[in-house]
Parts: sequence; structure tokens; C-alpha cells
Amino acid sequence: MRFLRSALVSCLAVIASALAKSSSGDKVLVLLDPSLDRENYSIFFNSLEKRGYDLTFRAPKDVSPAITAYGVPNYAHAILFTPETKSYASDITPQSLVGLLSENTNLLVTLSPKQTPLSSLATEFSLIPPPPGTPLISHLPKRDEPATVIPVEVATSSILSAPIAPVWFSGVPHALGNSPYLIPILRAPATSFAADSFDDAGAAAILDAAEKNGEGLWAGSQLGLVTGFQTIKNSRVVFAGSVDLFSDAYARKALSDGLPSGNAQFVSDVAAWVFQESMVLRIDRTEHHRVNETDAPEMYTINDQIVYTAYISAYDPRTSSWKPYDGLADLQLEFTMLDPHVRTALLPVPGEPGKYEVQFRAPDRHGVFKFVIGWRRHGYSFLHTTTTVPVVPPRHDQYPRFLSAAWPYYTSAISTSVGFFIFSALWLAGDVKGEKKNKLE
Repeated sequence: MRFLRSALVSCLAVIASALAKSSSGDKVLVLLDPSLDRENYSIFFNSLEKRGYDLTFRAPKDVSPAITAYGVPNYAHAILFTPETKSYASDITPQSLVGLLSENTNLLVTLSPKQTPLSSLATEFSLIPPPPGTPLISHLPKRDEPATVIPVEVATSSILSAPIAPVWFSGVPHALGNSPYLIPILRAPATSFAADSFDDAGAAAILDAAEKNGEGLWAGSQLGLVTGFQTIKNSRVVFAGSVDLFSDAYARKALSDGLPSGNAQFVSDVAAWVFQESMVLRIDRTEHHRVNETDAPEMYTINDQIVYTAYISAYDPRTSSWKPYDGLADLQLEFTMLDPHVRTALLPVPGEPGKYEVQFRAPDRHGVFKFVIGWRRHGYSFLHTTTTVPVVPPRHDQYPRFLSAAWPYYTSAISTSVGFFIFSALWLAGDVKGEKKNKLE
């Protein structure tokens, strides 16, 4: 009975993802701290619902609705607006959230200056939170707001719509580790720093660090405010240092020049990326065969001319469908046996959207080879596929009768044979009369 329930849950999840606005599903679990009012984030939540998402709200300590059932996630995405919550229900732990990513559940996490379990979760993704109680502070540009309420310029990014007006931020920054899977989305202003007081008591230390190394560890544009992370399974997580970034107050708050802030558009673009609406690619299928053939052989022979084809599509959230995509100009194919023996560009075929094709010669070495595509770019879904094929030497009846490189050996053998026959003929036909005459005397 338990097996049937698990199978039913899996089937329903597949059906839901097939009809989804997002490429991975539309069900969203929102963990909302009791100290936060849902209505204060109505612009963000309403924009998600208008885009077709099904939001379910739950307090952090509630056990229902469960985020997983029988090891299968009940939701395609989770939003954790719990920046100051220190205790959760048993199904919400840093370890369980990491496990959800392995099941292709995407996470949107907000942090705060306080030390919480989410701070520990951030360190699992190569983010370095500052000491507790050290929010981001900036006195520039001059404004009437507190030093912790900062207008931040939004740099151009493939994740975001361009251009976006500056956004209001009030929260905690984080330093970025060395993980290649980190994707900076919003960085701190160059004039900002993290401190535990508002009276500039630590300004001398920060100034000294700036003079020695250009910027202190917790100062300047090296700090991240909103950072994404994409796993090797293409699930996504975003860490935002402020829950106020998503609030109605900041979305409606005007900038110093009187223009509206870019908070609403910014958080909408971030949600579209982390929920796998945008920049989602996949390999539909691959094909390989010899030149002038159509079927894939069981094995290739060394020096065969091989044609390899890949079909790639991109997710279109407007139609909730996959469409052929030919916008990759740097796709490569490797033909490997331990190390790549062939590495060549896999270029789009003109006039055939989504089709990438290349022709190459199999190496003059037999063994078990793999066709490998491994394409990784910041923000985009990773493309990876492998196909194993054997490469064998020619059969005994496939070798040519004569090899041009062996003509010196042919000439040597023929000249030796001819010389032997000439020598034998001269020896056998030589004059022996003089030898008989001497014997008679």
C-alpha cells in the first residue's frame, strides 16, 4: 500500500510539472515567520500567483503541510521568509533543505543579521556570513533614510531584465567563497561596510584595511547581497540578505530623484530564475552514425568518419513549452577515452533550429570511447550527456592490399628475391669445363 501511494505521488508530480508555468512545477511552499505579515509582501506574492504559481503558506514550526511525503517532495519550490526564526519543524533542517535540492526542489532563502539555522545553511553553499549583529551600512549617497537603508545600483546581468532602477536594501551582506557554482546577482555598493554600530566606531579599522588591501573583508563591492547557486543537477537556490527587499514598502518607496525603485522588477526576475522559468535548457536527444549512413552502428572502426548530432531546446514560460534553441555558439563535443582524443566545436545547423552537428574522424586508436557534451555557463542550466561506443581495429579483410607507406619494404623484398634468382641462375649456368680438365691431368 505504501508503494502504491509513493507511485501515485510521483505520477501526480510528473503530471503537474508537465502543465507547469515553471519548467519544474508550480507548487510553492512559503514558510512565513509569525512576526511577518503576509499582506506586507502582497506585491511579490500576487505577482507569483498571477504567473500561475500555487502558493501554500505555513509557519516554520508547523508540521503540516509536509514538504515531503514518502521521500518525494510535495512542492517544486520553497520560499523561506524566516530570517530570524531559530527553530523549525523536524522536516525543515539545513540537511533536509540540501536534500531537497538533490530532488530538484528550488529554494529562495532570506537571511538576517542574527545567527539562525539558515546562516549555517548558507555556509554549505560557499557563502561566508559576517559576525552576528553586523548589518550593511552606507552613509552615501546622502539621504534622509537611516544608514542601514541603502539604495543599491543593479549591475547588468543575464538573469535580470535590463535596465533595472536601483533597489532599496536593508539587511546583512555575505562574502563569496571560491565555489564555481556561485552566481552573484546583487553586490554591495563600494562605499558600504558591515558593522555592529551606527556611530562609525570601527571606521578606523576598516580604513586601515582599505589602505592595505584595497578593501576590508566586510567592506565594499566584494560583498554579496543577493547570490544564486546552481547545483550539478540544475536545481537552484538564492540567498537574499534582506526580507525587506521583497516588501511592498520598498517596492513603493521612491528613490532620491523621485523615480520608483526597481525592487518589484528585481525580485520578480530573481524568482523567475530560481523557479526555473528563465535560462533553462535541456538536451532532447543525441544521434551518431557514420557518414552516408543513418543508423548508429554497434561499433566504429578506427579512422571512420563520424557524424554527431544533438538537439537542444529552451523552456518558454509564456507558452509553458519547450522550443528548439540555437543560441549556443560555444558548444563543444569531446570524444574521450580517459582523456579527450577529439575536441571540436558543435555548431548549430543553419535553417534547422535546435540542431547542432559536427563531423570528425575517429582516432587511430581502438578502445571504449565516449561522446561527451559538458556545457556550463553562469545562470544557464548545465548541459551534460555521455554516450559510450567501442572503436575497434579493422578486420583482416578490411585492410588495403598495399600500403603506400610500405613501398620501401616491398622494394627491398622484391630486389632481394630478384637478386637471389639471378645469383642462382649464374651459379647453375656457370662454366665448369676447366675444373674437369684439371682433374683428368
